[in-house]
Amino acid sequence: MYNLVSYFKSGILSTFASNMCLIAFALNEHPDYPLILVANRDEFYERPTSYADFWEDHPNVLGGRDLKGGGTWMGVTRAGRITAVTNYRDPQNISATAKTRGDLTKDYLISDTPALPYLEQVEKEAALYNGFNLLLFEAGKGYYFSNYGDKIRTLDKGVFGLSNALLDTPWPKLEKLKENFSQSIQSNIDVDSLLELLTDDQKASDEALPETGVPYEWEKALSSICIATPTYGTCCSTVILVDKSGNLSFTEKSFPVGARDAQSSSFNIKIADQ
Repeated sequence: MYNLVSYFKSGILSTFASNMCLIAFALNEHPDYPLILVANRDEFYERPTSYADFWEDHPNVLGGRDLKGGGTWMGVTRAGRITAVTNYRDPQNISATAKTRGDLTKDYLISDTPALPYLEQVEKEAALYNGFNLLLFEAGKGYYFSNYGDKIRTLDKGVFGLSNALLDTPWPKLEKLKENFSQSIQSNIDVDSLLELLTDDQKASDEALPETGVPYEWEKALSSICIATPTYGTCCSTVILVDKSGNLSFTEKSFPVGARDAQSSSFNIKIADQ
């Protein structure tokens, strides 16, 4: 069923690797938390990555790291900059010479360039990358850009979801996560409960499956919030909370898949200049 080797050699599944694949976030929707974000990262289990921590070469940056490409799928800084990237699933348009998408997030985290001018520069170079969705959060606002979209978007308020198509594309797993997430944040905010939302492994019905250019068995496997195949799937879940006093909490739960160990870690940051 999961003939990853042949699909990967054909280039079809290389588009999945190394980028977080499911995110839901609430921006200025909760009276105590201007930002609540939950996310799953899906990847090939064999791809070398580090667990979330502060980076030795950039001590103000916190996040996991892709040890092959050098970038990250998600990270935050002590100054309150937050970013995440997902790929855009288009297996027919993959370039083996494209720049790594993890640099889009890394370069934002290590720079002082404000979010909007940073995205304007990314927009100019967008064709150098395979399909991507890029989220930036800064000073109470969110920003979104995809090289499959037509413009940079500023996000002020609402509940949003992102997978491997454009922002809020109604794939079944994204709609399900957004609905459960929206309900969860109506009560007391609890990190464990938010993490639990990300463990749902129920697959979409055949009638609801999107058509994204991959074989049926992969469309089915990728249709759950939490993905599990013998060689590819959800490797970690993350919850980020920013409260109105400028306290940022970052919790990562890694799963025992491939050669990885299960691990949970939490970090708390007082955002500078708040």
